[in-house]
Amino acid sequence: MTGPLLSVRGLTRTYGARIGCADVSFDLYPGEVLGIVGESGSGKSTLLSCLAGHQRPDAGAVLFRTAAGLTDTVTMAEPDRRRLARTDWAFVHQNPRDGLRMGVSAGGNVGERLMATGARHYGAIRDRATDWMGRVEIAADRIDDRPSAFSGGMQQRLQIARNLVTGPRLVFMDEPTGGLDVSVQARLLDLIRGLVRDLGLSVIIVTHDLAVVRLLAHRLMVMKSGRVVEAGLTDQVLDDPQHAYTQLLVSSILQV
Repeated sequence: MTGPLLSVRGLTRTYGARIGCADVSFDLYPGEVLGIVGESGSGKSTLLSCLAGHQRPDAGAVLFRTAAGLTDTVTMAEPDRRRLARTDWAFVHQNPRDGLRMGVSAGGNVGERLMATGARHYGAIRDRATDWMGRVEIAADRIDDRPSAFSGGMQQRLQIARNLVTGPRLVFMDEPTGGLDVSVQARLLDLIRGLVRDLGLSVIIVTHDLAVVRLLAHRLMVMKSGRVVEAGLTDQVLDDPQHAYTQLLVSSILQV
């Protein structure tokens, strides 16, 4: 079996007396989707932020498989971490405006990430941008439109194209369907599931929506007060929850 793509050990982040996340450890394998769920304040967003290098943890290691083997991204030099974020990693924000340049054209948004990895030929960059817009179901004739002219669902699909154009191996997603209408959510989830399957992506997705993880995630971690209280195969955890908090989460959905 191939070793883990990401190995997290004892990750901890506190804010004074308040726990953001505490002693979180897990492995993520190539092509695997891990869902992290919990109510607001459970620590899932803090954990994702520490994993992606947006916050520095107080303790623990985030080991990512590079050409040199498993490398701790927490202690990695800042230029190397930035390079990793542009190439092997990607981050999809809940609000697409946080992940897009709103004053730049749709094609320019996708092309920028290519240029950040060394692409310079304008025609080739535009062709790749056009191809990726097609993959996320945005018409080619919208390539010169600015994201502000797009609907929320289209902005989110454009953010996904911008992130995936460089072929990352690991994608972090923070509530990617949050704030979208139900019909738009369903279309976006179907798109994400197809891209994950076709590209063999490894994904860590944070959400409060158990239907999202049921559809996308192979494995699931449930967080409460900064700690992982239950983990396992997604269907197993959702169909037969063992921890009282997980049982409460699942039953609250069933009662809606």
